[in-house]
Amino acid sequence: MKHTKSLFALSLSMYAFTAFGWGQKGHDVTAYIAETHLTPVTYEAVTELLDGKSMVYWANWLDNASHTPDYSYTKTWHYKNIDDGFNYEEAPLHPNGDVVRAIYDQVEVLQNEGASRTDKQLALKILAHVMGDIHQPMHMGHASDLGGNRWNVKYFGKDNNLHSVWDSSLPESAHKWTYTEWNNQINRPTAEEIAFIISDGSPENWGQETFEICKQVYKNTPQGTNISYDYISDWTPTIEEQFLKGGLRLADILNTIYDPQYQQGNIFIVTQD
Repeated sequence: MKHTKSLFALSLSMYAFTAFGWGQKGHDVTAYIAETHLTPVTYEAVTELLDGKSMVYWANWLDNASHTPDYSYTKTWHYKNIDDGFNYEEAPLHPNGDVVRAIYDQVEVLQNEGASRTDKQLALKILAHVMGDIHQPMHMGHASDLGGNRWNVKYFGKDNNLHSVWDSSLPESAHKWTYTEWNNQINRPTAEEIAFIISDGSPENWGQETFEICKQVYKNTPQGTNISYDYISDWTPTIEEQFLKGGLRLADILNTIYDPQYQQGNIFIVTQD
């Protein structure tokens, strides 16, 4: 604990090099699952706010935008670094924000009747992305290794890092599906399962939940691990679950904001073809 300041300084100086998000596929899946669970009233409001485009269209926008001068202030909004030796509540807060606070802030804008249309559009685009990020385990990774970016592993014998593996390599190896195929296969929860997933609408609790998964990922993936078929098999259910949770919780947030008749727990049920 005595090294808190030095480690936090390290995270401040290097955050710009941290990889963002799930890979493109993961964000698309999360946004599309959410879209399928919007009530008709919410769907109309969201589509109108996004000028006819879907949330999937914007799901990966922030990963690129955060590298531009206009939106560089969002660079730290993709993650919440928690070093080994800290519990979730004790972790130092980044002065420029983190993924948990980013969710609260975007929801506040969307709920604010006085906010401009432009501000609400931006908030929705950001929210559609960071709701994926908060469910990616390595986005609760250590500041000291940049969320796993400096946690060296091999992926089928080739040099890689733990963050990159979880962003893209692992989901793509789990299933070679389009985002619509991912949705068709994993977006089949019962009403009881939906109620359980959205029963706690707190970003703080979602972050802590992901943090607990992250600790297990580190424990089960020592540096130098050669990740192969058994690892993919072991962790695929977690990836599927995190995609689904992110989508359902995003839908719940938006339904709560835009549909006066919506009650948490009565989320719109998708009927699969």
